[in-house]
Amino acid sequence: MSHKSKKTSRSLLLSSAVFGPLLLATGAAAQGLTEQQQFARGIYQELVEINTTTATGDTQKAAEAMGARLRAAGFSEDDVHVFSPAPHKGDLVARLRGSGAKKPILLLAHIDVVPANREDWSVDPFKLTEQDGYFYGRGSSDDKYMAASFITNLIRYKKEGYKPDRDIIVALETDEEILDANGLGIQWLIKNHRDLIDAEFALNEGGGVGLKNGKAIRNSVQTSEKVSIGYQLTVKDRGGHSSLPRKDNAIYRLAEGLIRLSNYSFPLNLNETTRIYFTRTAETESKQNADDIRAVLAPQPDPAALARLSEHPGYNAQLRTTCVATMLQGGHALNALPQLATAKVNCRIMPGEPVEGVQTAIERVLADKQIAVTPTGKAVLSPPSPLNEEVMGSIEKLSKEFWPDAAIVPVMSTGATDGSYLRNAGIPTYGHSGLAADVDDNRNHGRDERVLVKSFYEGQDYLYRLVKMLAGGKS
Repeated sequence: MSHKSKKTSRSLLLSSAVFGPLLLATGAAAQGLTEQQQFARGIYQELVEINTTTATGDTQKAAEAMGARLRAAGFSEDDVHVFSPAPHKGDLVARLRGSGAKKPILLLAHIDVVPANREDWSVDPFKLTEQDGYFYGRGSSDDKYMAASFITNLIRYKKEGYKPDRDIIVALETDEEILDANGLGIQWLIKNHRDLIDAEFALNEGGGVGLKNGKAIRNSVQTSEKVSIGYQLTVKDRGGHSSLPRKDNAIYRLAEGLIRLSNYSFPLNLNETTRIYFTRTAETESKQNADDIRAVLAPQPDPAALARLSEHPGYNAQLRTTCVATMLQGGHALNALPQLATAKVNCRIMPGEPVEGVQTAIERVLADKQIAVTPTGKAVLSPPSPLNEEVMGSIEKLSKEFWPDAAIVPVMSTGATDGSYLRNAGIPTYGHSGLAADVDDNRNHGRDERVLVKSFYEGQDYLYRLVKMLAGGKS
């Protein structure tokens, strides 16, 4: 691209950053939003409507758009860095400078999203749709809510002339959704630009506000996460003509093994975080669930109570390691016996549990030496973040203002986040979004992903105040 083209392109981005919020907020203004809420909505809409699907989308475009907004708000070139490690892959690192009295705080959010097919959704997944009190869109909760909030708030701090005791660093990253240690997001930043993101601790996704019947019952802080690893199950056979079927069939053999795996439950494995989580959860649960939780926490866990709790997917994932088949393929022609059948299985392993033991358990449960089990990636192990008094105390104090009856609950994330890479790099990381959602309506990675409109504005304001509490200083 020529220098003139680059200059023109950048001018267009700056123009969009300045005038975009006014155009995007036209409908929002009619809804009685404050100027700050209109601005936040504009940034949120811009991010959601940039298709950043990990494999086929453009996170570089999203990173550049947010960089343009920051520069338009007065951030210098030295404090706004947009990187493109590969075509259509983008990361942004921006810094609001403080007095330097304390080490920086890092605010991390990923801008890539999982695929979404228009025909599967009731609305266009790459258009921010507001209806029935919700914002719909791919990435609306995972994780463009946090990305939009961090950018909105950083600009707000700048406009206010806020001078914190520590630098506030915002990092928006790509490739979080691919579960690959060679991703071009936070792993790439740690390797190539550690100086730009080094911090005392970080806030990331992983813990939100749980609503039950519209009431906030808990405000979660993710301090650890399960270890994600995939396995491929493979059955090979000599095949033949479909008119001469045999009992020994690669598809049947694999299917029978998968049925055995589906009926298997890994052993109960509680840790310090999950014990606290269940102890506090029992205080707000129904009598039966509360009794079952306490029976499972007992020195001799009750098997019947464990079986009942395990029927709840959310609780089951906190109780043990899980493995589930997610992809299946077999055969090569309608009129031929299958020569190859494969399945992919995703496991989420409890922290501290030996990874090699999981493969051994899978092979034992499959009980068929003709089903080969091969790891498809490398597990990323990370230590839990300590319950930092400054972080937890600030959350406890502020949460009581927003959600007075919500218990502060340390949680272990059942899904993987890039917090594991930060923890391994020596930056304690806390998953804490301030986003309130129904505990029984998690649509992340699913159809019609959505966020309560009220929760979007409330959570954005909560993060604004929480970061100021953690960063110190004066406006």
